[in-house]
Amino acid sequence: MHILGIGVDIVKNSRIKRSIINKNFIYRIFSDDEIKESKKRKNKISFFSKRFAAKEAFSKALGLGFRNGLDFKDISIFNAKSGKPLIRINDKLKLLIKKKFKTKKINTYLSISDEKSYSIAYVIIEKK
Repeated sequence: MHILGIGVDIVKNSRIKRSIINKNFIYRIFSDDEIKESKKRKNKISFFSKRFAAKEAFSKALGLGFRNGLDFKDISIFNAKSGKPLIRINDKLKLLIKKKFKTKKINTYLSISDEKSYSIAYVIIEKK
């Protein structure tokens, strides 16, 4: 295993609760697939908080943060049928990864969790 990056982020759920009142925030941060999935979820605060933390953790694992062409919507968080959280990246982000790490093939590992007040995400990026 060759680890390229590790990232972690924690977010106060009340911050996201205030932010998602603004639809512009939702459409600026979350992918169309995430927004569509959120409509099926009862606890939207938890749903969006965990995904926000996951995107932040992924950007930290990349070592880029949200600059140098990286946008929140380049990263989409979804769940496998088993419930396991997964990261989907778009073609633009694939090019950024290729440029930064000199590889096209990576594995990503994501763990997300929440409790009443906070959501947390942990990401590992490894070269295949």
